[in-house]
Amino acid sequence: MRSAVVLDWPAVNRLSQLIARLERVLDLAERWLERHAGARLSSEQAARHLAFRWDAREGPGRLVPIAEPHAVDLDDLVGVERAVGELVRNTEQFVRGLPANHVLLFGERGTGKSSAVKGLLGRFAARGLRVVEVGKADLAHLPDVVAALRGLPQRFLVFCDDLAFDEGEPGMRELKAALEGSLETTPPNVRIVATSNRRHLLPQRVRDNQGARIDENGELHLGEALEEKLALADRFGLVLGFYGFDQRTYLRIVERWADKAGVDLPRERLHAEALRFALDRSSRSGRVAKQFVDDLAGRLALERAERP
Repeated sequence: MRSAVVLDWPAVNRLSQLIARLERVLDLAERWLERHAGARLSSEQAARHLAFRWDAREGPGRLVPIAEPHAVDLDDLVGVERAVGELVRNTEQFVRGLPANHVLLFGERGTGKSSAVKGLLGRFAARGLRVVEVGKADLAHLPDVVAALRGLPQRFLVFCDDLAFDEGEPGMRELKAALEGSLETTPPNVRIVATSNRRHLLPQRVRDNQGARIDENGELHLGEALEEKLALADRFGLVLGFYGFDQRTYLRIVERWADKAGVDLPRERLHAEALRFALDRSSRSGRVAKQFVDDLAGRLALERAERP
């Protein structure tokens, strides 16, 4: 005859509570490690996501996937075809594992510099291209970003948007070293792409030119201050200019966006309204053209909705 098993239910309850607490502690520890360990990007994450952002708000920083990257069609970038073509050619070399340069895109605001970089994902993501956005305030972490990408099979563009420095600002040294100058070489699967409104990334003042001199052979030698400022931009192997648009090009961009938005207006009226909009904004950039068409398409849709 079997003896009855008597359970100590208070002890069982205490054990269950202890296990539940341990599970919560392990969960919190796992989240803490994700935020503070700064672990390198996993192959699975790199394969699943197309774009990432470096987040250094807590701990040493980590790569955070961007769920919905901004999709840009490179064919929409009217008026900057030559610069975009050079950028695409350099990226083609990069994704093929051929020699390729770091790239600086400079020029007037609203001319498509950032859009050109974003558009590379649509063209090359299926072939392994990924984009990692690093803010100017996080450039001091650039060595950690590069280390997190080293050795992965994908090709990564480290994207630094709207760069402009003052003398001695944090991040300049790390950017210089990543481009060229560190004992540790940039891995072959990483290239840096930056955009800026300034050709040389740093302000140039009159006093910088006061150190320039002409030697006995008539050769011009720049002063040390100016040499230092030019040295940063010179480390980008490919420098592409995005210049302001004339009226004809601005209207071509307006027409393209209007056609894509399904705006049905006579060309004369479309042009007249587009020019007024540009005059109010004091700019004829591609960004202004897109903003005008968005405004116009919304107004026309509202008018149709309010008709009796």
